[in-house]
Amino acid sequence: MSVFTPLEHTELEDFLSAYGLGRLKNVQATPDGTENTNFFVSLEAGEYVLTLIERGRPEELPFFIELLERLHQAGLPVPYALADQQGQRIRSLADKPALLQPRLPGRHPHQAGPQHCAELGQYLARLHQCTAAQPIEHPTDRGLVWMQHEGLLLALALPEAQQALLKHTLEEVRQFQAHWDRLPQANLHADLFRDNALFEGAHLTGVIDFYSACSGPTLYDLAICVNDWCSDEQGQLDTARTHALLNAYASIRPFNVHEVQVWPSMLRIACVRFWISRLLAAKQHAGRAVLIKDPLEFYQRLNARQQTVPSLPLDL
Repeated sequence: MSVFTPLEHTELEDFLSAYGLGRLKNVQATPDGTENTNFFVSLEAGEYVLTLIERGRPEELPFFIELLERLHQAGLPVPYALADQQGQRIRSLADKPALLQPRLPGRHPHQAGPQHCAELGQYLARLHQCTAAQPIEHPTDRGLVWMQHEGLLLALALPEAQQALLKHTLEEVRQFQAHWDRLPQANLHADLFRDNALFEGAHLTGVIDFYSACSGPTLYDLAICVNDWCSDEQGQLDTARTHALLNAYASIRPFNVHEVQVWPSMLRIACVRFWISRLLAAKQHAGRAVLIKDPLEFYQRLNARQQTVPSLPLDL
């Protein structure tokens, strides 16, 4: 359970009263957060999620509010910030920026099958299609330059085999800079893991946690998604799940030749991004009662991506 900022019941009641949604019935910390503090909140008017923003700058929050409102208006199942009775969507709680959002239905899938992956592929393509014509400019704070800087520092403390793989991939990251801005661009979720998607059976009912969202190459978002949803326990890509996700995506937003050419590199770059961030989180939160995901999972996946990977479909 990841509570970076604990709350007193009275301060929570005072905060929620400003929304006019009735009495607080129940509150429960969510089990999956790795960077922000989240609570499930039951009020007389319904079920909500309260988020305290722990990472990033407060001045960045209007970007998330605008993006989620645009996606909500386009009919995508996303959370969106509610306004209090004074019209404020971004408020302060325990000296942290705080948002209250409707709680979406569904549960995180414990196991992903081809149908889950097909739903994710279609959703991601719709998200990119919704913002491709006019992305809201917001570069990621964990981009290629960040990977190179943090990765070189972290490599010094890694075992020899891991250090060699990380340094090799960081050189690939450096060379990839020439491709980054030439690829199709849109707004990205940039963290669409299984614990950020909600399903009822095999039907996608919502995608949450847009706090890593940014503008950038759509292929990067797809690589992040494939690396999590389609990897087996050994880090290899499952062929059926990978094809289901990629074909579903391409049925809405077809790939171009440039994307096909750089796809294997983008998969490796997406692996190294999360390997580095998990190494940093393990170092920063060591000994604390918060969820720390295993960095070795992405070392294993990155190692597996040195081999042949399923190609992008150019024609369905």
